[in-house]
Amino acid sequence: MTAIKANGITIEYETFGDAFSPPVLLIMGLGAQLTMWDERFCTGLAKAGYYVIRFDNRDVGLSTTFEDATASPAYTLSDMATDAAGLLDALGIESAHIVGASMGGMIAQTFAIEHPAKTRTLISIMSTTGNQTVGQPTPDALAALLAPAPATRDEAIEAGLRVWRLIGSPGYPYDEEAVRDRAAATYDRSFNPAGFARQLAAIMSQPDRTAALGGVKVPTLVIHGAADPLVTPSGGEATAAAIPGARLKLVPGMGHDLPPDLFDGFVEEFSAHFQTA
Repeated sequence: MTAIKANGITIEYETFGDAFSPPVLLIMGLGAQLTMWDERFCTGLAKAGYYVIRFDNRDVGLSTTFEDATASPAYTLSDMATDAAGLLDALGIESAHIVGASMGGMIAQTFAIEHPAKTRTLISIMSTTGNQTVGQPTPDALAALLAPAPATRDEAIEAGLRVWRLIGSPGYPYDEEAVRDRAAATYDRSFNPAGFARQLAAIMSQPDRTAALGGVKVPTLVIHGAADPLVTPSGGEATAAAIPGARLKLVPGMGHDLPPDLFDGFVEEFSAHFQTA
């Protein structure tokens, strides 16, 4: 992993594959570090012939934090999309396949709207349009999202277990040991609950992108878990309906995560989609 200056901040990023292959930019969700894009998945995409870039959004992981911000929201999803565009510029990449999950899907949609020349294709995963009538969380998922931040490493691990039991994919195995290890590694790499709150404020202040998504011209794939309780499937359905020619894939048994059992299939599906550019 390494850091680079982009859009006036420091962005931590990591790459997989040959830098001369078609680039794929992976944008992760609320409070999620780049490591939430599983290394096995990134390696799979690289082996399929792509140059894969994963990075920490602002205010998470090892990228710049905004603890001195006084305004609320401290920044917008548009600012975060411009970070992603700036990262591509700093790496000397003119355009890329843009992939976002959850809040990262919101950022990816914003990227495609505001930086069309840099967007080869778009994949929006378990996300929504900003229309407050769609994609809203279930009461239990909302309570988990708004729960008090853990204060210690042990509390952070237990919170991770509780959240993933609730929002993870009911149709796929729940590996408690793997979730525990991931929660511990995430805490050890960076623990910034205030950054989570600032990112959440950016989500809460987002505009309804429905009309603007009508202007997206690149091939678009929308993937959503049919059992997602955090961003319910209507969010994905609305996204696909808003973008001309978008293809919607509802995945039975998938919640608000990317189950390892789906990695190989997703690599094939992503690769086929990228080739439509």
